[in-house]
Amino acid sequence: MKILYICTHNRCRSILCEAITNASKGNVEARSAGSQPVGEVHPLSLKYLAERGIDTQGLRSQSWDEFEDYNADLVVTVCDSAAGESCPVYFGKSLKVHWGLEDPSKLKGTEEEKAKAFNTTIDIIEKRVAALAELADKNLDKAALKEALSNLGAN
Repeated sequence: MKILYICTHNRCRSILCEAITNASKGNVEARSAGSQPVGEVHPLSLKYLAERGIDTQGLRSQSWDEFEDYNADLVVTVCDSAAGESCPVYFGKSLKVHWGLEDPSKLKGTEEEKAKAFNTTIDIIEKRVAALAELADKNLDKAALKEALSNLGAN
């Protein structure tokens, strides 16, 4: 299953999802993009992924325009503003689901509070990706997959 994670700036949450999905065991492949990418990955995203042994090579902030030929089976928005945007027409055949995630990069606090916020977000993503990988292995039809996916963002 090919997955494209979308967040407006493609700097933190969608990057975390991409890396965690590609590190998972399962029939999944992920990329991430943004409608208004900032052009750099948040350094704490890289730090906390690396601390968990998740590969960060090749992660970059990029536009969803670069994925016209990716043919994602699934497009997952991870921030509320991206969920409300009109997706490019070439995402039309992809299933779409929203996984609202708090943005740990916006937290103003101590290093310990920032670490907790990032690690909590990573824990949530890991749980959802594990469930997603299980679904990918079941080869569900589009309707059954859509129903199953709608429940993942609530966990």
